[in-house]
Formats: sequence, structure tokens, C-alpha cells
Amino acid sequence: MTAKSLFDAVGIPHSTYHYQPDAMNGPDRHAWLLPLVEEAFGNGEKRYGCKRVHLELKGMGMTVSAKRVMRLMAKHGMVPLRKSAKRYGSCKGGPAKAPADLVNRDFHAERPNMPWVTDLTEFSIPAGKAYLPPIIDCHDGLPVAWTIGTSPNAALANGMLSDACSTLGEDEKPVIHSDRGCHYRRAE
Repeated sequence: MTAKSLFDAVGIPHSTYHYQPDAMNGPDRHAWLLPLVEEAFGNGEKRYGCKRVHLELKGMGMTVSAKRVMRLMAKHGMVPLRKSAKRYGSCKGGPAKAPADLVNRDFHAERPNMPWVTDLTEFSIPAGKAYLPPIIDCHDGLPVAWTIGTSPNAALANGMLSDACSTLGEDEKPVIHSDRGCHYRRAE
């Protein structure tokens, strides 16, 4: 088998094959950028990640790809000293074992109050973050109850559940389906 037949089988031009070794062994066309990236990284006391270094370069009037900055930093071992803070995650360990999925992904109901679905939604607003856990009736898709607060705590979920349960008759016992996150698995 010849090299030409391989190029034809793979579908690449013969010139591309010969270009790659020359390009890899040739001078780095982004060598001018490395001192600027190192300077921006050093200005941040080695705490800036690639996004912040890219913003620093942009502030200097440099037009360069964020991915190029990320590759240069990774190639030359420029790693921030401290990792950034973790974002909020609703499941940080399970307070209780997750219950079985009784709804089995069938979210249609023949009558009201059977079943209900819920989840905790996070919104970014100018004042910070707001959390909204509504209960939706699968019969008509309308909210049964909801609460809103600035902290995704048990009181928020429990208040919504109490409000929803207060709308029920004595013989109504709906199944409540959630993502089985820790807010809905507390003993309360």
C-alpha cells in the first residue's frame, strides 16, 4: 500500500501531510503572546485563571482568542494558586435515602391533585439570588403552592409543602414527584 492510496482512502490532500511536520517543527507563531500572558498572570499574583488573564489582555488592547490563552497557560504550567469557590449544588450528601420513583415519568393525571411535581429553581436578580420551589398539579399544569426566598434551605421547601397540603381535602393524598434532591429528603 502506498502513501498516496492512504491519503485517498482517508480523504486528505498529500500537501496536508507534508505541511503538518513543518508546522509543528517551525517557529511558534504565538511566541509574542507568551510574555504578555506571563505578565498578566504575574500581575494577578499567580491567582488568575485563563478567563481573567484573557480579560487582562483585552484590557491591554490585545485581541486574542481565549482558547489560545488557555492553551499557552496550560502548556507553560501557569496554574492559579487557589481554585475558585464552588458554585451552589443542591445535593451535598444525602440526609436520607432517596425514595422510589412512584410516578415512573408518567406526568399525566385524570383528576386534580394526582400527582404533583416540584423542583427548586434558582434565579439571578440584581439583589442577588432568589430560590423558588413551586408545586405543579399534573392535571392542569397550574401551580398549587410556592414559596420564594434568598436561601435554598429546608424552611423554603417545607413552607411550600405545608401551603400545598393545606389545599387538600381529607381523602386526597397526592404523590409528590421531585428530583429527589436533599431539600425534599429531610425528615420533616
